[in-house]
Amino acid sequence: MSPPLRDLKLTDRIRAAAGAPWRLWRRSMHTRVITTVVVLSATVIGCVGWLVMRQITDGLVKGRVAQSIAEARSETSYAQLRLSSASSATDPDSQVRQLVAGLVSRGDIKDYQVLVYGPIGDPDAPSLGVRSTPDTTLASVPEALRAQVDSSPDLAWTFTRLQSSDPELPAVVVGSSVVLPSDGGRYSIYYLFSMQQEQAAINLLQRVLLTSGLLLLFLIAGIAGVVTHQVITPVRLTRHVAELVADGQLDERIPVKGEDDLARLAISFNQMTDALQVQFSQLEDLSRVQRQFVSDVSHELRTPLTTVRMAAEVLHDARDRLDPVAARAAELLQHELDRFEHLLTDLLEISRFDAGAMVLEAEPADMVDLATKVVTSLSTVAAQCDVQIAVESTGPAVAEIDVRRVERILRNLLGNAIDHADRTAVVVHIAQDDEVVAVTVRDRGVGLKPGQAALVFNRFWRADPARARTTGGTGLGLAISLEDARLHSGWLQAWGAPGAGAQFRLTLPKQAGQKVTHSPLPLVPVGVGTIATPIRQAH
Repeated sequence: MSPPLRDLKLTDRIRAAAGAPWRLWRRSMHTRVITTVVVLSATVIGCVGWLVMRQITDGLVKGRVAQSIAEARSETSYAQLRLSSASSATDPDSQVRQLVAGLVSRGDIKDYQVLVYGPIGDPDAPSLGVRSTPDTTLASVPEALRAQVDSSPDLAWTFTRLQSSDPELPAVVVGSSVVLPSDGGRYSIYYLFSMQQEQAAINLLQRVLLTSGLLLLFLIAGIAGVVTHQVITPVRLTRHVAELVADGQLDERIPVKGEDDLARLAISFNQMTDALQVQFSQLEDLSRVQRQFVSDVSHELRTPLTTVRMAAEVLHDARDRLDPVAARAAELLQHELDRFEHLLTDLLEISRFDAGAMVLEAEPADMVDLATKVVTSLSTVAAQCDVQIAVESTGPAVAEIDVRRVERILRNLLGNAIDHADRTAVVVHIAQDDEVVAVTVRDRGVGLKPGQAALVFNRFWRADPARARTTGGTGLGLAISLEDARLHSGWLQAWGAPGAGAQFRLTLPKQAGQKVTHSPLPLVPVGVGTIATPIRQAH
């Protein structure tokens, strides 16, 4: 296998695999229902989980912030009280150490870290540096908070991350300030309250919500699958029975279980099938009577028609000895008897098709020779109508066909084209491939009007009742041609548009009994596809 062919097959496989989910979605109601339920449930569960998570998180955070602010305010008041009771003679460094030692010891009990920095607000005063809980650094305090505390004695707070921990933990930092009696300077105090417990609670809540949501989704999918199966199974059974009924098995019925809507659907379907069976039986009886009537009448008319024809031939042979009026009457009688005989022949042929008594007698034949033979036989009629007929082909096109029936199809198509060509040329095109052979008959006459599409192959139908049949057709030619094409397992299709003429395409398999899946000739003539509309495709 060549690399391009391998690449093409690989591309086809990838394309088929990519389109498999979409095909499953389109073809399986079970899949669509479960997928829709799961997606909608996931959306609802996600929204509810997000709201619950947000409410609980906000509650935990707000509670921790409020607790931290209250604790910081209490500790600041306690520190200021201790400083106020201390002697002013004590040097600032000693007072700061005592302050930090007290706050650190209380922080170990109350679970916070502390950091003292100052003095602040006086750039000329000597700094005592940063005193804090061990391993606590000023980097854990955002600069914006330090600036706010330096400029205002009020409490301020913000969120931060403890730089001393690994990994860094979220925390609430509350800033305040106290006045040192020894030098009158203002010192900032920062309390860092870890939110490790709140973060752990939030993480646990996230895991619980996620696990619960997934379990709930699986449970919903299972419930949806069970419920959908209960609904889809009767629907599939109904579809199966409907397909059998459509295939002609009118005795099939849907089992009725219960009294719910599906049971009532089954009852209604069975009642409809009963009514259809009765109607079809009546129609079959009527059709059988009609076919028998047509066949009997056609046969019964043969004998009197033969007698009348014999008398008419006597008159026709003696027309030279009759007066002009009688001679003309003899000619008209002979012509109409010919048409009547053709009509009886066509009626008998149609009745055989209706009865299913037709048998295909296939033999190899060249479609080009057959088309040429039909064109030659109609050359006189075409000349009378001032219509030229051309046969175009690329060479012999041999197929296994019933020569008599295919010749009749071509004769009917060409006769129809001559009748409607309006003195324009008629072109017969023949083409083939390895499986099928096709013949198109194209005229450029009046075409067909909108609404006439579904009638072109109907029995006794005429596009223009006022138009005379130059070729003497009976009105059954195209209907018989369609049945002949179907007997070959072939196609007989038509196209046309007002003012653009019409084209009929016959496509037959080269081997008798094979199915036709394509045609080597286009149905719509090249160059008129933008102005034409298809008439009908009869397979």
